[in-house]
Amino acid sequence: MDVARFSGREARGVREVLTGDRAVRALDTEGFWAVVATFEGDVTAVRFDEVQETSRLGPVAMWAPLDRHWHSSLDHPAYVGAVREVRERIAAGLVYQANICRVLSHPLDHAADLDGLESVLTHGNPAPHASRIRVERAGLDIVCASPELFLRRDGRRLVSEPIKGTATSAETMLDKDYAENVMIVDLVRNDLSHVCRAGTVDVEALCAARAHPGLVHLVSTVAGELRPGTRWGDILGATFPPGSVSGAPKSSALLTIADLEPVPRGPYCGAIGWVDADRGEAELAVGIRTFWAQHDAAGERWLRFGTGAGITWGSDPEGEWAETQLKAARLVGLASGAVGAVSSRPG
Repeated sequence: MDVARFSGREARGVREVLTGDRAVRALDTEGFWAVVATFEGDVTAVRFDEVQETSRLGPVAMWAPLDRHWHSSLDHPAYVGAVREVRERIAAGLVYQANICRVLSHPLDHAADLDGLESVLTHGNPAPHASRIRVERAGLDIVCASPELFLRRDGRRLVSEPIKGTATSAETMLDKDYAENVMIVDLVRNDLSHVCRAGTVDVEALCAARAHPGLVHLVSTVAGELRPGTRWGDILGATFPPGSVSGAPKSSALLTIADLEPVPRGPYCGAIGWVDADRGEAELAVGIRTFWAQHDAAGERWLRFGTGAGITWGSDPEGEWAETQLKAARLVGLASGAVGAVSSRPG
């Protein structure tokens, strides 16, 4: 059954499915829309007939743990090599920071229901921007446990909460983590300034430590007041993809990502959430800590999960690989039936 579940909301009964520019334009019309934008910029918007507020969790469902043999789009040597290449580009003045990611993949039985994985994550890794979107005719089958807010809209108020800086505790956070956060905050301020009234963009919190299961993030809050007449096409055009998962300058970082990452990210590092066009409200998460089911060209079904790290001149290649492991360990461990070390092989 088609469904979209978010914190405090559940939507059922698909009225229409739109993609591309039509999807973006529809967000300015009416109705409640579930929205998924891939990192590459493909937007799908699904309008639902019935939306209700709810405090309950998703249905309790069974999940058969996976065998933990995950394929990684970049293995250890390839990822470390990519980090070194980014540092060389930084030294050459081509980019200041770039997020380099890898996608983990696991074979998935055609009968496996991601509602079961949602149950496992809801209890084992509660997240402030968790969601479950399943719309068969839109090709969406996603379970998101994102800790990061990309955009929240309340009328003309627009808020973004970029995450940069990850460690096992606040005490083990490095100077590099704080510097990286400040760099991305500056980028987000610039993005919002393109659609917000002059003088209204403000950093309301800088480098606040927030604990999540198994790790701690540095989170900043940037907000502004939208200019009258601003449309969703304007907002997404100014802010997407999220700066925290691309880099700075954004245009140079995207070129670097295209050069070094061998597979598309898909919904990972994109935007996942909802837009209530009737109320002028929205909440879109950065699509991190996200699983999605996908069929390949041969018809085989795969479960995907992305993980990455922001690379600066101060990055240690082995340390960045370890950060991608840390970010993946708990969620992939939950999906595999054992939180802990995650084995991966190229493929």
